Amino acid sequence: MELEYDIPKLHASAFHTISKIGSELNQPVYVVGGYVRDYYLDRLKDDPDIDFVTLGSGIKLAEEVHKALPNSSLAVYNQFGTAQVKMGGLELEFVGARKESYRRDSRKPIVEDGTLEDDQLRRDLTINALSWSLNKDDFGVLNDPFEGMKDLKAGIIRTPIDPEQTFSDDPLRMMRAIRFATQLDFHIHGETFKAITDMAERINIISKERIIEELNKIILAKKPSTGFTMLFKTGLLNEFFPEMVDLHGVKEVNGLRHKDNFWHTLQVLDNVAEMSNDLWLRWAAIMHDIAKPPTQRFDEQVGWTFHGHDALGAKWTKRIFRRLNLPLDERMKYVQKLVRLHLRPIALVSDEVSDSAIRRLIFDAGDYIDDLMTLCRADITSKNENKVERFQENFNRVEQKIKEVEKKDRIRNWKNPLSGEEIMQALNLKPSKTIGDIKDAVKEAILNGEIPNDHDAAYEYMMKNKERFLK
Repeated sequence: MELEYDIPKLHASAFHTISKIGSELNQPVYVVGGYVRDYYLDRLKDDPDIDFVTLGSGIKLAEEVHKALPNSSLAVYNQFGTAQVKMGGLELEFVGARKESYRRDSRKPIVEDGTLEDDQLRRDLTINALSWSLNKDDFGVLNDPFEGMKDLKAGIIRTPIDPEQTFSDDPLRMMRAIRFATQLDFHIHGETFKAITDMAERINIISKERIIEELNKIILAKKPSTGFTMLFKTGLLNEFFPEMVDLHGVKEVNGLRHKDNFWHTLQVLDNVAEMSNDLWLRWAAIMHDIAKPPTQRFDEQVGWTFHGHDALGAKWTKRIFRRLNLPLDERMKYVQKLVRLHLRPIALVSDEVSDSAIRRLIFDAGDYIDDLMTLCRADITSKNENKVERFQENFNRVEQKIKEVEKKDRIRNWKNPLSGEEIMQALNLKPSKTIGDIKDAVKEAILNGEIPNDHDAAYEYMMKNKERFLK
């Protein structure tokens, strides 16, 4: 296989094994899609998923490959006519060449056996229709029926056939086109972009799970704003995430304007992306101002305000996550908390800020305090360099105060020094609301700095104030 770059030995060994078995079964076999594309982009992963198309039964080929590869595992999916062989970190996917036709109201194809050409015709993009032969007579030869190599070199995303037909067959391909353009920093061809715009509404026949899978890959890209800009301009974003589209626009009263919160949000997202690869911190950037439109007011004294958008945004987070089929577990709660707290650090920048206020921020944020500060820094999007520098210095002071207070008071992930059982025993109480009131009073005393954060001080405080508690 005369190729420009080296292929890892494990991959090359698997190719030769598959070639030999394909020949024995009289089933021509080809490496297709992402592996070939990424090879020419010099971005192969160590443990990639590699797709193979064979003229015949993909399941039969996979079964024989499994027998030939030591320490491999086999999974067969009869309903799809596919099979997967895992060996080490490699995932080898096998399918028989096929041609597909679609009904207008469904993305589930009517599948028939086909040729390699039929299989390449059903690919979503020219750069994903590249294949290598693993057959004895032309081993390693590139098949490129739609000039995918030309598009790779030019950095163009284009469909192999009429884009409207491609996207009508499977509307998820519109998301994939934008995702690849974002990940690879490619340009979407004009006709392809126009077809996405014209057919955006058709994305609604796709499950939210599949849409979010592609959206999350866009969010995890080096510069996610690229993808969101295309989603916005094509109208796709409005089909599944209208709340984000509602951020767009600028109102003006008495000559006073506010920043466009859509483009601001994308800048915050890019800023976070430069500092963290965490998907959910990036989601917090997306959601942090999501409730600004309904909270927008104009005040003659102070201009534009968005009072309460932090609390409302946190409330909206669960609703939006549920609708988009995003997880409703601790990951959602993490995003909620960062949205709810994202304005708090900026309120603590003055030299006179009390330790009590810092304690409460640490208490409320817990282990998320560092991510909260990352989000707050990312939220600085001013074009005024002096203003940015001043804000960054303010956050430096807040972070220093957080370190000092945390070292002294150990508030992060705080637990009450007094248990309910100990309170009941000391004050001869039965389970009641009074127990919770006492624990709350102890917590407030610690956060206010009236007593240190330790058991003995808390116990002494309770006993000293027991008559007040027992009224």
